[in-house]
Amino acid sequence: MRVAVAGAGVFGLASALSLARAGAVVTVHDPGLDQSNASAVAAGMLAPLSEALTDPTVAPHLDLLMAAQDLWSDFAATHGLELDRSGAVLVGDDARRSALSAAAAELGVSLPAADTAAAPALAGKGARGWGGLRVPGDWRADAADLRLLIQAAQGLGVTLVSEPLRPGEQDLLVVATGASRDFLDAAPELAALTPIRGHILRYGALDYQGPVLRGPGAYAAPSRHGLLVGATMEVGEGREGVDLEVAAGLAVQAEAVFPGLIGRAWTAAAGVRAATPDGLPLVGLSANPGVILACGARRNGWLLAPLVGAMVAALALGEAPGPWAARLNPRRFAT
Repeated sequence: MRVAVAGAGVFGLASALSLARAGAVVTVHDPGLDQSNASAVAAGMLAPLSEALTDPTVAPHLDLLMAAQDLWSDFAATHGLELDRSGAVLVGDDARRSALSAAAAELGVSLPAADTAAAPALAGKGARGWGGLRVPGDWRADAADLRLLIQAAQGLGVTLVSEPLRPGEQDLLVVATGASRDFLDAAPELAALTPIRGHILRYGALDYQGPVLRGPGAYAAPSRHGLLVGATMEVGEGREGVDLEVAAGLAVQAEAVFPGLIGRAWTAAAGVRAATPDGLPLVGLSANPGVILACGARRNGWLLAPLVGAMVAALALGEAPGPWAARLNPRRFAT
């Protein structure tokens, strides 16, 4: 089977890896093979519980997010990725922590108190009554490891090219193009997607190792190349590139949450991803034959990638795509 995958983000690469392991001849097309796509502009959160507690859009889908995280240990080991399992700390004042504790209790989870003094330069709100709640089950991948997925795909014989894809030269097309509507004729379900631009800041001179710190309106995450701080959610904004005014606004917000960042230099990056009305991606068969969709990740692309890749390969082989297919059906928004 000759399969063309449009898009070399984490969904496209996970799909290509699963398809190649299933015996398909796979070519990935993406003009952003320099890793300028939205998957590279991310903190790599694998954080089902924190997402459910802080994002009402995905809260009803905690079971799906947990199932996706369960696939990550094998996925990371197979492809040489390292997982940061140090968890997360939800930072805030008494009212925020109380609300988060109550929300966790409704899910049957108890969040222990965390000592925010462990990162005084970042979360140093203790003098004003701020504290933290520990979420031990959160993990994180490093978005820079997108290159390892590319290398793993090439090792399996996947061809990666920056040239545009020409329909008709493949048996199957997998559309994993994020917010792009270039393939709307091939996959009309893409009309359900809304672009969302996200900015992220990198504080290269600040070395922090520990759990992700998630405050109101900003998070701080360790990485191999300094501290990552994010992120904006600019709904409806599809323009590529950094908007310095937006980035500066994020820096102000981050400094309000993490005063240890005040006066420190940062650089900004931005990526455009896509979202559906219910916050879940489009994964499944298009109404048009020979087309599978794997896009619309919103803010959980890294978390969902192994699950999406497995589903795409199953669909390509004519096998059952698993228990989440109905929830992710790309035709669920058809009128």
